[in-house]
Amino acid sequence: MEPTKEQPHVTRDPDLSGRGTFQNQEKSFPAKAADTVTSCIQTEVAEMCTKEFLHRRFPITTWLPQYNFSAFIQDMLAGLTVALTLIPQSMAYAEVAGLQPQYGLYSSFMSCFVYILLGSCKDITIGPTAIMGIMTNPFVVQNDNPDFAVLLCFLMGCVIVLVGLLRLGFLVEFISFPVTAGFISAASITIGSSQLKSLLGIKGSGNDFLDSWENLFKNIQDTRPGDVTLGVCTIILLLIGRKMKDFTGGRRSSSAVRRFLGNTIWIISISRNSIVVIISMILAYVLQTKGYEPFKLTGEVADGLPPFGPPPFSTVSHNETLNFEDMARIYGTSLLSVPFISILETIAIAKSFSKGKAVDASQEMFALGLSNILGSFVRSFPTAGSFSRTAVNNASGVKTPLGGLMTGVMVLMALGLLTSTFAYIPKATLAGVIISAVVFMVEYEMIPLLWRTKKADLIPMLVTFVACLGLGLDYGMLIGIGVNLVFILYSSARPKVQVRNLTIETQEVLLLTPQQGIVFPAAEYIRDTVFRYCLATESNVIVVVDGANVHHIDSTVAKNMTLLVEDLNIRKQKIVFWNWKHSAEVVCRGIDAEISKYFSHEDNLECLLQEMNTENDCNGTVDSTNGTHNTSLNTEPNV
Repeated sequence: MEPTKEQPHVTRDPDLSGRGTFQNQEKSFPAKAADTVTSCIQTEVAEMCTKEFLHRRFPITTWLPQYNFSAFIQDMLAGLTVALTLIPQSMAYAEVAGLQPQYGLYSSFMSCFVYILLGSCKDITIGPTAIMGIMTNPFVVQNDNPDFAVLLCFLMGCVIVLVGLLRLGFLVEFISFPVTAGFISAASITIGSSQLKSLLGIKGSGNDFLDSWENLFKNIQDTRPGDVTLGVCTIILLLIGRKMKDFTGGRRSSSAVRRFLGNTIWIISISRNSIVVIISMILAYVLQTKGYEPFKLTGEVADGLPPFGPPPFSTVSHNETLNFEDMARIYGTSLLSVPFISILETIAIAKSFSKGKAVDASQEMFALGLSNILGSFVRSFPTAGSFSRTAVNNASGVKTPLGGLMTGVMVLMALGLLTSTFAYIPKATLAGVIISAVVFMVEYEMIPLLWRTKKADLIPMLVTFVACLGLGLDYGMLIGIGVNLVFILYSSARPKVQVRNLTIETQEVLLLTPQQGIVFPAAEYIRDTVFRYCLATESNVIVVVDGANVHHIDSTVAKNMTLLVEDLNIRKQKIVFWNWKHSAEVVCRGIDAEISKYFSHEDNLECLLQEMNTENDCNGTVDSTNGTHNTSLNTEPNV
């Protein structure tokens, strides 16, 4: 039957029987999107009145009733330990973002308090990270204004909360492991390269990979020996401190002396950033009082706590007043890429430390988003989960998210009491802290791993890596995702088809079996592939298309199957669709009702042939694929 030219757009509405119905699909995409948003909001509102919602949205209500003094002491010790890592790290990451050191501390305390109420993973610490810093940097440096970092933090938080409420976190799953590895490796090298100018004490403003190295070669003659010496010594001391954690086995010894030594080494190891910053700060202060200035220092910073107020929705850049629309236009695609990278970092860390427990990704996104929204009111730049500090928190034996209370209080104390001393921190020391951290983020071990497992995965990884270095992290990530999607689409558009030539009794059969589901990009390919093999056979050969692996099809596939039937009818060659699911047959009948006679659900090929030739019942036959019952089999490679 020839289908009408104008077919209504239909969608399958499955019921319990699996047979399905068809209904007109008249709503436009904006209308459907609005319905989705409305449905999600209605669901949230309906759930707000339940006890389960309270426990899910405010996880503190589940653990606080059972909280005890022993857990409180353990949490406070863990929070103090994390603070010793966070304070110097945050100031260093502010430098990566092109901001003054105090902005790192501004970005560190609000998330500690928010996560106590909303966090579902006891180990996670949210705050400044190197990747968030380098992705914020272009907007701060190019516009010479920290307001861009603060507004980006607010907008990023809004996007993350919206993604969590709409349950769109699955979109992060489109960023594959190889793409993530390529991005993180490129980001690490970009961050390290941006710190070379501070490590060597030279001038310049290069902050992406190519500009950093161009600036280095232009100004390398201005290298300051004092900064180089201090920076290299900082890196060496930090690497030694990192290695010291491998010698802390005595912490669990029965000997009090060994336990004391093990705990001392462990504390020195995790506090190594604070130790080198304090030592270098004292050294710089002493030398300056004696009239020596061998190091470039951070310089004067704003005293005290940050001002509390809404993020700036307008600002001045290069003597030009910019409104919110102008600022949003400058952010461009970063308004989407930065939030999704922050989500990717945080959810990956949550899964790594979940210890067999299910991770509520939507709740983690809600906590992360609200941390950034509220953080923007205290001049924070974008934040995310930190793997290094989360590892410290876990190793410190934290019991609940309340450990963040001590961390937040310590950061506030540093802001209130120590900001005047930050002026003496050498820039080379902060550069050393950053470089010693990011050098371990380069995932070079992925190359031999992917080479052994699946070489094709090296392509998206290397493309992402090169694109991030050459074009910037935003565009590099998008290009990597694009390459990965091309791989996915190609796999869908070119499914493998197993081809077998069988002889059952005296009848020759061409058996073609698609090895995966068929979707519309593969429709014409499947039709052409089957027809090409049919042309290579005599017209008396029966063509059997085995749909055992095809669980669903769409109207495009169904249309091409009807055209394939018409093509073979012209050749007077028989074709049967065998083992296809009933739902697939229903879709084909929707295109052409006459096609149902070409479907068969017989148990094996002998029964199928007898049904076609004699239309008698089949009993006691043997499946031809077993290689018995006078059946010869010739298998061709998958195509």
